[in-house]
Amino acid sequence: MATSTALGRIHEVDVPGGCIRYHETGTGPPIVFVHGLLVNADLWRNVVPAIAAAGYRCIAPDWPLGAHELAVPGADLTPVGLADLIAAFLERLDLTDVTLVANDTGGALAQIVLTRNSSRIGRVVLASVDSYEAFFPIPFAAFPQIARIPGSIRLLTDLLRIRALHRLPVVFGWAAKRPVPPEIAESYLRPSRASAAVRHDLRRFLRSVHHRYTMAAARHFDEVDVPVLLIWAREDRLFPVSLAHRLARDLPEATVRFIDDSYTFIAEDQPELLAESILEFTRLHATS
Repeated sequence: MATSTALGRIHEVDVPGGCIRYHETGTGPPIVFVHGLLVNADLWRNVVPAIAAAGYRCIAPDWPLGAHELAVPGADLTPVGLADLIAAFLERLDLTDVTLVANDTGGALAQIVLTRNSSRIGRVVLASVDSYEAFFPIPFAAFPQIARIPGSIRLLTDLLRIRALHRLPVVFGWAAKRPVPPEIAESYLRPSRASAAVRHDLRRFLRSVHHRYTMAAARHFDEVDVPVLLIWAREDRLFPVSLAHRLARDLPEATVRFIDDSYTFIAEDQPELLAESILEFTRLHATS
């Protein structure tokens, strides 16, 4: 689970198929964060404090994407199932007019939520995300096939004990421009190494990933009626800026802001600029 005290108090809530642990701090309009594959709420540790201090209720769950500690054996962990789980989480907490902030794999899930059940969402921030055919992007495109090989996930998690491997493109090397701090990398990678149930969750998700889900969501982009901010790392090595421009063309109320000196994990590389962009967007599109 995420370990940073900057994320606030830890809570748990029942959702279909299991329980989600989340971190909450601040009061005011709700902002819910959606991280990607093999990370958890610690991704937002340097973003949340500034946003909470500005008068927002920040909610950062540990979604079941491989760096969570509470396994969800009864949950549907296909992309659509996870999108519905996010919607159920918002409903369980009775959140409305939510700002949904998503990164990496979480952005693909946010797009699916946005085109299936956006009734509780007031605005969306997509920060360098999977979309269209890039779900997963190279070099992660082979993961769904690898996950079908018996024992592959256990082997992968054991190999990731070796810190020297963390800078490889298939780990954090193309996601974060700067090395992820060792204690944070451990927070991300320990749960799947320690728990067979978490590895099973991870395997179920990986096996189901296919760009047909993001392409299906894209076919409904013209129906999206909430503001969307696309925050993109100009040097992104996983998601080229052409994807940001394509999303901006297809989403009716989308704008783009580019961030320099960062890769996909903008929250790791440029947390201050990410927080500033989120705050500017939420204030511009506040409902009251």
